[in-house]
Amino acid sequence: MKYMLMMHAPKEGWTTAGIGTWPQKDIEAHIHFMMDLNRKLMASGEFVAGEGLAGPEEAKSVRARKDGTPDTDGPFAESKEFLAGFWILDLESAQRAYEIAAIISAAPGKGGAPLYMPIEVRQVMSGPCAEQ
Repeated sequence: MKYMLMMHAPKEGWTTAGIGTWPQKDIEAHIHFMMDLNRKLMASGEFVAGEGLAGPEEAKSVRARKDGTPDTDGPFAESKEFLAGFWILDLESAQRAYEIAAIISAAPGKGGAPLYMPIEVRQVMSGPCAEQ
Protein backbone atom coordinates (compact mmCIF):
# COMPACT_ATOMS: atom_id res chain seq x y z
CA MET A 1 0.00 0.00 0.00
CA LYS A 2 1.15 3.51 -0.69
CA TYR A 3 1.11 6.19 1.96
CA MET A 4 1.71 9.90 1.77
CA LEU A 5 3.56 11.39 4.73
CA MET A 6 3.18 15.16 4.87
CA MET A 7 5.47 17.32 6.96
CA HIS A 8 3.66 20.33 8.40
CA ALA A 9 5.66 23.24 9.78
CA PRO A 10 4.30 25.93 12.08
CA LYS A 11 3.74 29.18 10.23
CA GLU A 12 4.02 31.27 13.39
CA GLY A 13 7.59 32.43 13.71
CA TRP A 14 8.57 31.08 10.27
CA THR A 15 10.31 34.30 9.26
CA THR A 16 11.88 34.81 12.70
CA ALA A 17 12.63 31.20 13.71
CA GLY A 18 12.20 29.03 10.60
CA ILE A 19 14.94 26.93 9.02
CA GLY A 20 16.21 29.92 7.04
CA THR A 21 17.18 31.61 10.31
CA TRP A 22 19.10 28.62 11.73
CA PRO A 23 22.89 28.50 11.85
CA GLN A 24 24.35 26.90 8.71
CA LYS A 25 25.55 23.81 10.62
CA ASP A 26 22.01 23.16 11.88
CA ILE A 27 20.54 23.50 8.37
CA GLU A 28 23.17 21.07 7.07
CA ALA A 29 22.44 18.59 9.88
CA HIS A 30 18.71 18.73 9.14
CA ILE A 31 19.23 18.23 5.41
CA HIS A 32 21.73 15.40 6.06
CA PHE A 33 19.14 13.70 8.31
CA MET A 34 16.48 13.89 5.58
CA MET A 35 18.84 12.69 2.82
CA ASP A 36 20.05 9.81 4.99
CA LEU A 37 16.46 8.78 5.71
CA ASN A 38 15.63 8.91 2.00
CA ARG A 39 18.66 6.72 1.18
CA LYS A 40 17.51 4.15 3.77
CA LEU A 41 13.97 4.18 2.37
CA MET A 42 15.34 3.75 -1.18
CA ALA A 43 17.55 0.86 -0.07
CA SER A 44 14.58 -0.88 1.55
CA GLY A 45 12.45 -0.39 -1.59
CA GLU A 46 9.89 1.71 0.32
CA PHE A 47 10.65 5.11 -1.25
CA VAL A 48 8.44 6.18 -4.16
CA ALA A 49 8.84 9.98 -4.15
CA GLY A 50 9.54 12.86 -1.83
CA GLU A 51 10.17 16.58 -2.07
CA GLY A 52 10.58 19.65 0.07
CA LEU A 53 8.33 22.54 -0.89
CA ALA A 54 8.87 26.29 -1.24
CA GLY A 55 7.88 28.43 1.72
CA PRO A 56 4.33 29.55 2.41
CA GLU A 57 5.04 33.03 1.10
CA GLU A 58 4.94 31.52 -2.41
CA ALA A 59 1.73 29.50 -1.93
CA LYS A 60 -1.28 30.22 -4.10
CA SER A 61 -4.71 28.68 -4.26
CA VAL A 62 -6.03 28.42 -7.80
CA ARG A 63 -9.65 28.04 -8.82
CA ALA A 64 -11.15 28.15 -12.29
CA ARG A 65 -13.38 31.09 -13.07
CA LYS A 66 -16.59 30.41 -14.97
CA ASP A 67 -14.73 31.21 -18.21
CA GLY A 68 -12.02 28.63 -17.35
CA THR A 69 -9.25 31.14 -16.64
CA PRO A 70 -7.32 30.79 -13.38
CA ASP A 71 -8.25 32.86 -10.35
CA THR A 72 -5.46 32.91 -7.76
CA ASP A 73 -5.48 33.84 -4.12
CA GLY A 74 -2.84 33.79 -1.42
CA PRO A 75 -0.53 33.52 0.32
CA PHE A 76 -2.65 32.83 3.36
CA ALA A 77 -1.53 34.63 6.49
CA GLU A 78 -4.33 33.10 8.57
CA SER A 79 -3.07 29.50 8.34
CA LYS A 80 -1.37 28.05 11.42
CA GLU A 81 0.74 25.50 9.56
CA PHE A 82 1.93 24.90 6.04
CA LEU A 83 2.99 21.86 4.06
CA ALA A 84 6.79 21.90 4.06
CA GLY A 85 7.41 18.61 2.24
CA PHE A 86 6.12 15.13 1.56
CA TRP A 87 7.04 11.51 0.94
CA ILE A 88 5.12 8.87 -0.95
CA LEU A 89 6.13 5.46 0.34
CA ASP A 90 5.15 1.92 -0.64
CA LEU A 91 4.80 0.12 2.69
CA GLU A 92 3.54 -3.15 4.09
CA SER A 93 1.30 -1.54 6.70
CA ALA A 94 -0.04 1.64 8.24
CA GLN A 95 2.05 0.80 11.32
CA ARG A 96 5.23 1.08 9.24
CA ALA A 97 4.04 4.47 7.95
CA TYR A 98 3.57 5.61 11.55
CA GLU A 99 7.06 4.40 12.50
CA ILE A 100 8.64 6.38 9.66
CA ALA A 101 6.47 9.43 10.45
CA ALA A 102 7.80 9.37 14.03
CA ILE A 103 11.38 9.32 12.73
CA ILE A 104 10.65 12.31 10.49
CA SER A 105 8.85 14.14 13.31
CA ALA A 106 11.99 14.02 15.44
CA ALA A 107 14.28 15.45 12.73
CA PRO A 108 16.95 17.71 14.19
CA GLY A 109 16.23 21.41 14.33
CA LYS A 110 18.05 24.43 15.64
CA GLY A 111 20.86 23.38 17.97
CA GLY A 112 20.18 19.72 17.10
CA ALA A 113 17.01 19.60 19.22
CA PRO A 114 14.28 17.34 17.81
CA LEU A 115 11.57 19.33 16.04
CA TYR A 116 8.66 17.02 16.94
CA MET A 117 6.74 18.46 13.99
CA PRO A 118 3.41 16.94 13.01
CA ILE A 119 3.52 14.43 10.17
CA GLU A 120 0.19 13.67 8.55
CA VAL A 121 -0.12 10.08 7.28
CA ARG A 122 -2.70 9.22 4.65
CA GLN A 123 -3.11 6.16 2.48
CA VAL A 124 -2.90 6.88 -1.24
CA MET A 125 -6.09 5.54 -2.74
CA SER A 126 -5.98 3.70 -6.02
CA GLY A 127 -8.69 4.01 -8.59
CA PRO A 128 -9.42 3.23 -12.19
CA CYS A 129 -6.84 4.54 -14.62
CA ALA A 130 -7.82 6.32 -17.79
CA GLU A 131 -7.29 4.27 -20.91
CA GLN A 132 -4.44 5.49 -23.04
